[in-house]
Amino acid sequence: MTMFGKKEQEKENPKYVFVVGGVISGVGKGITASSVGKIMQDRGMKVTAIKIDPYINIDAGTMNPTEHGECFVLDDGDETDQDMGNYERFLNIDLTRTNYMTTGRVYQSVIEDERAGKFGGKCVEVVPHIPMEVIRRIELAREKADANLVVIEVGGTIGEYQNMLFLEAARMMKLKNPKDVAVVMVSYLPIPSKVGEMKTKPTQHAARLLNASGLQADIIIARSSLPLDERRKEKLSLFCNVPSSRIISAPDVDSIYDIPDNFEKEGFSDMLCELLYTKCSTEKTEGSVKWDAFIRRANAPVGELKIAVIGKYFDTGDFVLSDSYISVIEAIRHATNHFSRKPVLTWINSVHYETNPEKLAELSGFDGIIVPGGFGSRGVEGIISAIQYAREKKIPYLGLCYGMQLAVIEFARNVAGIAGATTREMNPDAEHLIVTVMESQKDTLSAGRIGGTMRLGACDAYIGKDTIARRAYGSETVSERHRHRYEVNSEYIAQLEKSGLVFSGKSPDGRLMEIAELPESEHPFFLGTQFHPEFKSRPLAPHKLFLAFTEACIKNKK
Repeated sequence: MTMFGKKEQEKENPKYVFVVGGVISGVGKGITASSVGKIMQDRGMKVTAIKIDPYINIDAGTMNPTEHGECFVLDDGDETDQDMGNYERFLNIDLTRTNYMTTGRVYQSVIEDERAGKFGGKCVEVVPHIPMEVIRRIELAREKADANLVVIEVGGTIGEYQNMLFLEAARMMKLKNPKDVAVVMVSYLPIPSKVGEMKTKPTQHAARLLNASGLQADIIIARSSLPLDERRKEKLSLFCNVPSSRIISAPDVDSIYDIPDNFEKEGFSDMLCELLYTKCSTEKTEGSVKWDAFIRRANAPVGELKIAVIGKYFDTGDFVLSDSYISVIEAIRHATNHFSRKPVLTWINSVHYETNPEKLAELSGFDGIIVPGGFGSRGVEGIISAIQYAREKKIPYLGLCYGMQLAVIEFARNVAGIAGATTREMNPDAEHLIVTVMESQKDTLSAGRIGGTMRLGACDAYIGKDTIARRAYGSETVSERHRHRYEVNSEYIAQLEKSGLVFSGKSPDGRLMEIAELPESEHPFFLGTQFHPEFKSRPLAPHKLFLAFTEACIKNKK
C-alpha cells in the first residue's frame, strides 16, 4: 500500500521519524529529536522538524514558564514550545509556524473547515478527521521546507489521553508507508537509591502502551543517570520486541551538544538509514566539521566565567526550573565556547534582593550579570537594585527585553533624577511612566485580547554609529525577534539621552527604542535590548551581542 503514484515512486519517498516518550515527562524527547535531525543532516538528508504539543492552547504564549518552560518565538512571530529552539540550534535552520502544532490548532482547523462546508455534508469525527489534519500539517511542513526527512516530536507521555490522536496519525502513516516511517521511543530507566539497580519494568510498560496505540518502537533510547549495560539491553529487547542492537544507551551528559556524537557511537544513523530504506551519504559535511570543532572547544575550556542570571521564573515549589530561560542559557554557552571558556551560571531569584538587600554585595563575585525577559511586578524592585549595583560597580551587564526596560528605569531614577520612575506594569497610575504600553497594544489590552497579540517576531532595527552595539554587529541594520507589549516612553527619551543614556538601536522609523547602552567611557559593558537576541543564537553562529558581553566578562575577570 502506498499513497504515492508510479511517477513519484521513481524518486525516493520522503521519510518520517516520530519521537515519542515513555515513563516520565521531560525525559529528553526534544533533545533526542534535535539530535536525530542533526545526525541525519550530517548524512546528507535535508531535514525539518515538527513539535506537536498535546495542549488545547492555540500556542505557548499564555503558558506559565515555570510550568511549561520558555516560550520560544519564531521569525514569523509564532509563540512556540522551547523544543522549537532546540531544533533551530541543532539544525541551524529557521522554522515557521507550520512546524508547530497543538491540539487546539488541529481542532480549530477541523472545526473551521466543517463550518465552511468543506466536508461536503459528512459526519465529522475525531477519528479519522483529527489524525488526518495532523498528517496534512506534517506534509505541509515538509513541502514548505522541501525536506526529505521530517522529525516529529509527539509531546506528552505514552499512555496519556492527550496524545492518543497524534499517535493515531503516526499509525496511519506507518500503515500506508511502512518503509518510510520509523518510531523512536525515549524512555526512562530509574535507579532507585535504596535498590541500587537499574529497572527496566517502567520501559516495558511504556512499550506495551505504545503497542496498544497500534505502534511498535523501532528504536529505544534508554535514558538514565548511568549507561545501560548489556544485561538490561537484552531484557528490554526480550520484553519490548526490539533488537538489542537498536536499544541506545543515553546516560546523563554535561552538554546536550555531545548527544548526537554519543548516538553515533552506537550506530544510530546507520540504523535509521536501514529502517527507512534510504541511501545515506558517508562523506563529512561542512556543518559536521564545524560541529566537531565546537564540541572540542566545549570539552577543553581554558578558563571559567561566573555569570549571574537574575530572574523571576525560577522557583517551582522547592525546585529551580532553569528551563524558563533555556535560550538565554544556550546563547551564553555558544558565546563562551567561542572564547574557549566554561560558563558557571548562578540562578538568583530577584525577590531575594527585595527581602535581603544587603546580599547585593554577592554580585561582586561575578564576571557578568544578565537579566532576562519577564512580565508583571513581582521581584521587579530586586532586579532594579541589582542593575544599579552592576552599573555602579562596573560589572558587565546584559539586559534582555524586561532587562532593558528596568535598566532604563534604574538610570532614570538614579542618574537622570526622575523620582518615582517606573513601568506601567508595576503602577499604571504613577506620575513618571518611563516604560509604558505600546500605542498599538492599547486597544488590544482594553479588549482583553491576550493570546498572540504582542509585538511578535522578527523586526528590523537601525544601529547607531560609534556604539557598542554597532561594533558588535558590524552592520547598520539588523533583524531581531521580539515579544513585548511595553516600550520606553518617547516623552522621556530626550531627558534620558541628555543624562548620558545612549539609545543605540531604534526601529527604522525612530519611534521604538530597541537598544539602550552606556558609553564605554562610563562602563565597560552596560547594554539592554528590547528584543530577544537569544532566540537567534546558534552553536555554530553565536549571537554577536552575547559575544561582546562575553568578551567584556573576560576583560572584567582579568
